[in-house]
Amino acid sequence: MSIPEICVIVPARNEVAAIGALVSDIRDALKGRAYEILVIDDGSDDGTDAVLSSLEGRFHELASIRHEQSKGQSAAIRSGVRATRAPLIVTLDGDGQNPADQIPLLLAPLEAIGSDGVGLVQGQREKRQDTRARRMASRFANGIRNALLHDGVRDSGCGLKAFRREAYLDLPYFDHIHRFMAAMMLREGWRVVTVQVTHRERSSGQSKYTNLNRALVGVVDLLGAAWLILRAPAPLHDGVTEWSPVKPATSAKVAAGAGARQSGLLAGE
Repeated sequence: MSIPEICVIVPARNEVAAIGALVSDIRDALKGRAYEILVIDDGSDDGTDAVLSSLEGRFHELASIRHEQSKGQSAAIRSGVRATRAPLIVTLDGDGQNPADQIPLLLAPLEAIGSDGVGLVQGQREKRQDTRARRMASRFANGIRNALLHDGVRDSGCGLKAFRREAYLDLPYFDHIHRFMAAMMLREGWRVVTVQVTHRERSSGQSKYTNLNRALVGVVDLLGAAWLILRAPAPLHDGVTEWSPVKPATSAKVAAGAGARQSGLLAGE
């Protein structure tokens, strides 16, 4: 079988009500592309596995991997990256809050001229559809993380990410690394680009995290990430680049100029 150019990895735990619509949305977003969808069923006990089995019979692009016991989001993503051979990876949460129509926005910086050094495209949610308490807790946690790691990302917890498989495999692995991918990519010498993405309200199920358990594991993870950066053999980049998509050109001359500006942006000029 030929290797697809894109693999969309979806960590899912107890998302029986959301997973079918999400798979359909991903297919719509990537129509005309060579892709696969890999759902990692992270120990679900609500019938998510049965729904996935039915969907796999209908859609040849879809496959699933099951963790019999929940291992967490970072472990689910790692299982997916190991299983695929696609050079470009996209991740989004299985609860449907990350709209699949944002996938082309994430892929654009990785496929642009001069993007060879870009390892990660990090989504940053606009008008986040969560409770006020959760938004405040995330803002506080991101502020502390950025002050210590200087990764230049304001929303590292956003599940919408795109990255090169080879870049991911350069990273040290630890639990919850999905929240520190920007810092770890910079540590390994890859460039990071941020993209503004939309966000939806949760329509079914419930969050797998509380503010308290996020905080308890976050302190240990943050200190560990800071230690890894201090031990890095190569210096960090100064920061990240915010992606500015080029608007449709009205002439060949304008298009050529826009392409040059885009290339320069990714090169850090």
